Amino acid sequence: MGTRFLFVLLFLRPYRRSKSGFQFIHNVNITSLSSEIYSTKPSLTLSSKHVNNLELGRNGVICEEAQSKAAWGICPSGPIDDFVCILQGCGGTKSLAQGKSVHAHMFIYGLEHEVILMSKLVTMYARCGSMNDARQLFDKMPKQSVFLWNEIIRGYVRYGFYEEALALYHQMQHVNVIPNNFTFPCVLKACAGLSDLQQGREIHDLIMRSRLELDHFVGNALVAMYAKCGRLEDARHIFDKMPQRNVVSWNAMIAGYAQHGHGNEALELFREMQRVGVILDSFTMATVLSVSSRMGALQQGKRIHAYVVRSGFEWDVFVSSALVDMYAKCGNMDDASQLFDKMSQRNVVSWNAMMAGYAQNGCHREALNILRQMKQTGEMADSVTIGCALSACAQLQTLQQGKEIHNNILRTGLELDVFVSSALLDMYAKCGNLENAVEVFDSTCYKNVVTWNAMIAGYARNGHERESLDLFYKMLQAGEKPDSATVASILPVCAHLSALQNGREIHSYIYSSGLESDIYVGCALIDMYCKCKMIEHAHKVFDKIYKRDAVQWTALIAGYAQNGQGDQAIKLFHQMQVEGIKPTSTTIASVLPICADLTALRKGKEIHNYILRNGFESDVFVGSALVDTYAKCGSIEAAHWTFDRILQKNVVSWNTIIAGYGMHGYGEDALKLFHDMQKAGTNPNYITFIAILSACSHAGLVDKGWQYFETMRHQYGIIPMVEHYTCMVDILGRAGLLDEALDFIKKMPLQPDAGLWGALLGACRIHCNVEIGQYVAQHIFELEPQDTGYYVLMSNMYAVAGRWDEAKRVRTLMKDKWLIKNPGCSWIEVKKKVYAFVTRDRSYPQSQEIHAMLENLAGQMKEVGYEPARNFALQDVEDEDKDFGLCCHSEKLAIAFGLINEFPGISIRVTKNLRVCGDCHTATKFISKIVRREIIVRDASRFHHFKDGACACRDYW
Repeated sequence: MGTRFLFVLLFLRPYRRSKSGFQFIHNVNITSLSSEIYSTKPSLTLSSKHVNNLELGRNGVICEEAQSKAAWGICPSGPIDDFVCILQGCGGTKSLAQGKSVHAHMFIYGLEHEVILMSKLVTMYARCGSMNDARQLFDKMPKQSVFLWNEIIRGYVRYGFYEEALALYHQMQHVNVIPNNFTFPCVLKACAGLSDLQQGREIHDLIMRSRLELDHFVGNALVAMYAKCGRLEDARHIFDKMPQRNVVSWNAMIAGYAQHGHGNEALELFREMQRVGVILDSFTMATVLSVSSRMGALQQGKRIHAYVVRSGFEWDVFVSSALVDMYAKCGNMDDASQLFDKMSQRNVVSWNAMMAGYAQNGCHREALNILRQMKQTGEMADSVTIGCALSACAQLQTLQQGKEIHNNILRTGLELDVFVSSALLDMYAKCGNLENAVEVFDSTCYKNVVTWNAMIAGYARNGHERESLDLFYKMLQAGEKPDSATVASILPVCAHLSALQNGREIHSYIYSSGLESDIYVGCALIDMYCKCKMIEHAHKVFDKIYKRDAVQWTALIAGYAQNGQGDQAIKLFHQMQVEGIKPTSTTIASVLPICADLTALRKGKEIHNYILRNGFESDVFVGSALVDTYAKCGSIEAAHWTFDRILQKNVVSWNTIIAGYGMHGYGEDALKLFHDMQKAGTNPNYITFIAILSACSHAGLVDKGWQYFETMRHQYGIIPMVEHYTCMVDILGRAGLLDEALDFIKKMPLQPDAGLWGALLGACRIHCNVEIGQYVAQHIFELEPQDTGYYVLMSNMYAVAGRWDEAKRVRTLMKDKWLIKNPGCSWIEVKKKVYAFVTRDRSYPQSQEIHAMLENLAGQMKEVGYEPARNFALQDVEDEDKDFGLCCHSEKLAIAFGLINEFPGISIRVTKNLRVCGDCHTATKFISKIVRREIIVRDASRFHHFKDGACACRDYW
């Protein structure tokens, strides 16, 4: 009796024998190899059931029945049996602390070398995830059975140590332990986790040689491995050959289709599964619901919901959470919320589904509100919860709330989670707090590719492109392998820095890593080469993409447009449709500006018809791009008509129409639109005020310009940027208030750039103020010593003032610096084709007819009072040569070409790359009256509408 009671006491607390009796053991070392010292007191007692069927209680504590028996000294037949049973209980409930206590007691009894107990200890540690302890004990065992090999391999796989699992599998073969039907499912799962198809095939070969291919568990594992590695044909072949398929087999195949975007095949297999009478489980329902989510197939999801209700799965928290997720991802947050509210039981997955749903649908405040409700119910947030909350803070720019969540992370210890730390530094970066983002990054012990990606993107987003590029190379040095998201983030950095060599190095890495087929990587490469002005290389990348979709086409079209090859971009747009690729709203928004730049109004109208036929008219960005196109093609009426039909106008829409009226010289109309914008409840941004101030400049509204400049600061709290100050200088300069403009520059709080000084230099050129012009030019040439335009502007100012020596000196300086003046060039669209004309060029079509037309017009103009403005012939030559030079200006050539080839009464629309000279402006007024046509000329800064001998600008430009 006493001995048995002593046995119970020994299980209550660890003791050891000594000369003075039993002493309490505070610290017991499990093995000589383990570095961990167990300082916690074991809390085990005897089990609540028969000694041959001992089960560990929920908290590792015995039930009252067992404690009662123990109190009366009722003990099991022997300690080994009890250790075996309790260790099994610890492993089954993953009670690691209690398992370690049992291990400590084994030292007391000298049982640490008992083979059966060592086996159970290995199993317990493996199932509890303590793989180091499991492996140390395993390696010390004199003989390892296939069961133990399987337990260690299974433990590695269960906790994501796939490489270690496969290494142990190969070691198992090396020592001639034959794998069995329990080994293969584990190692196949490891292959799937690593996407190691080659090793998976080798294991498959061994399975066939072992004649285990038809084994139920092995067959399911093969299906899952091939499916997860993307070999759906192989997976389906094995699935179809299986003599007996259970629900796990079907689930593996359905999940494989779902994972790789084959939603229709997954749903078809689900329907077949129902037809053959397989009993579905919660995993099946959750998988097909996720398919509906990814496809955005709300009606399909609702049909599955109905089946869930009929089958009684609606009370399964796993399925209910998947339903919430499906409705949320399909954009139906009302149904998601109702379903969530009706759930009798919720777990962290349910809360996360609701949070993520709100976040994905742009309802970031509601997502954070879900977090608050979750806390009130006592549900513990996990890393996914925190990630969603931090993402919401980043989108709302609520830095303070993000910091509060950070404090909570520190209290709960989640800062060690790599997903949480990545979301945290991403939040700080998106909120502009780069210092804290760097601090989080530096303090993250284990950085994975997501962590590096977040920091690289954070640097780039905050204008630290050089640091972003440097960090990319540090990532490589650290041995972290960049993924598609990494290169898709770093290539735009190379583009921004014009770092072509770095871009090429990354391109080489992409090729060697097999990432070139990734859709986003391909687009980023195309964009990088385009922005580095290597359009041919961009096209080569495009040609090598096997399956091109609208995203790659759009990237290349935009690239050609950015490189001034609008014609080629338009051709690609048509080729895209010929090849059966449907343009997206982004494609349309990329093509329309090309029509605007080429003044290709007819082409713009064709695209407008395409928009109407394909239902893009409701897209606010397409609508805004269309407004911009009509405005820049000279049809402000069509622009306003299109603007009125945008159902949900945003600040971009309003800015576009205001800027359109401004560039046409209709300043008062632009200001009226601004007031309409305010009445509609749309808040202006800094771009709005650039458009407003520019409109005031073109219309000569000096007082209004001052008024809106002050309104921007005091009423809307928008701090003026250099662009706003440039507009004010332009307003004052065009009005001839050159001294006031210069004083304004000297008092401004920002450092003026070359563009701002250039606005004042242009005004000096208009008003022939050489003195201020020379002062301004000194500042410009310090800032932009290689910009040709400013030298030309200065030379022209001297020429207009008749100071030919100074003009010649500037031209000589340009030659010494190898600076070449861009020739005047004008474009006109005639019968769906755009023609370009260059000053003094005679290689254009119908050259003789054009010059004959101009000579005829010159004679008629002189009869009604036209005199050539020879001061705009910026060369020191005879008057006759000056007259000929003026006659050959590119806009006159384009106008003559249009008059020859267009039907009578049709407006002539011309675009010029430079500012229209005074003589051409005067001559075009006369021509419009003689030919009785409207002539619309768009120069480098604005539009001129010539009709009946007058221009809408009222000679103020």
